[in-house]
Order: sequence, then structure tokens, then C-alpha cells
Amino acid sequence: MTNPDPNVIHPIKNYEKEIYIKPTIKNKNIIVGDFSYIADYDFESHVTNFYDFNGDKLIIGKFCQIASGVEFIMNGANHQMNAVSTFPFYTLEGWNAAPPKNSDLPFKGDTVIGNDVWIGQNAVILPGVHVGDGAIIGANSVVGSNIAPYTIVAGNPAKILRKRFSDELIGLLLKFKWWDKSIEEIKNLIPLLTCSNLEKVKNEIESLTA
Repeated sequence: MTNPDPNVIHPIKNYEKEIYIKPTIKNKNIIVGDFSYIADYDFESHVTNFYDFNGDKLIIGKFCQIASGVEFIMNGANHQMNAVSTFPFYTLEGWNAAPPKNSDLPFKGDTVIGNDVWIGQNAVILPGVHVGDGAIIGANSVVGSNIAPYTIVAGNPAKILRKRFSDELIGLLLKFKWWDKSIEEIKNLIPLLTCSNLEKVKNEIESLTA
């Protein structure tokens, strides 16, 4: 039996509308880990207002699951907010306006999505947001604030619904980092990773990280 290949674009035979993102990336400022996928033909069309002159990056970890219609809005969408008008005269022909200083623009930095994050359909991720490992973002959510690991959020603006697990189990999972293990190790861990008996999971991960 062959191992899964993170460099294959279509991981499901005879089905084109789901792709592993990493092997499709052309923009050097988009960095995506192995096996993260999107339910669409083209990932980069979901990254908007992304201009080289801003210098920001979109960084996505491994094993993320991104539904159709998700949009990552980057810093190029921001307008000057500390002046009387937010109108971007400098970007449009005929106004002959000087661009504002970078310090006058609300630059939010890189957008960073952790590992094993599930982003629901039509969610919008705003510039500079950091989403922790194992988080879940509900469909149609607008995420403008950082999300802690293994937290479920939903809504506009996205609000915390609950933590997925106890603090103890979350701490163990963040230490265990199953997504960084070899393919062979992960295959052996699948029964544990898909087990709903969380006490059993906690005990086994404790023994594996001891």
C-alpha cells in the first residue's frame, strides 16, 4: 500500500474539487504545510488584497481543512484611518496623491493559521489574525481576533463558543504535535487521533510524551 503524497494536487481519485494546497502555490509569500487542503480548484483566488509592497505573509500549518468560499483578506485591504478621509487617492489615476507613510496605515502583520485547523464554509479571516492549532471556525464567521488552540468560534464577529478539550488534554496535544511526525507514525496514530474516548486519548498521549 502506498503512502499519502503531500505533493499530489488531487488527493481524491476522479474528484477535482478538493486539492492539497502546498503543491499549487505560486506566491512566495504564501506558505502552507503538508496535507492542508481546500474544497475548491484554486487556493490563491481565496487570498485577496495581497500586494507585494505590503510584505505580509499568509502562513498555514499542516493538515488544515478549508471549506469552499473561505476568504483570507490581507493587509492590502486596509485604508488610512487616522485622517479625515479613508479614500485611497494615491492608488487611483488622476489624483496625483502621495501614498501615506506605512506608519499611517493599519498594518496588522502576517496571518498565521496553525495545524489541524478546520475553517468552515464562507468564513472570512481578517489581516494579521493568528489561529491556534486544532481550532474550529464555524461557517460564515468573520474572524478579526486571535483564536487560542483547540477553541471553537463562530459568528460575525467570531466569538468563542467553547474549548474543545480540557486544558490538560490541550497541553498534551500541543506538546505531542502529531502533525510533525512521520507519515508512518501518523498512520499508526490514526486510531488514537480518531478516538472519541478522550480519557483514553489523554492517558495514551501521556504515556507517549513521558
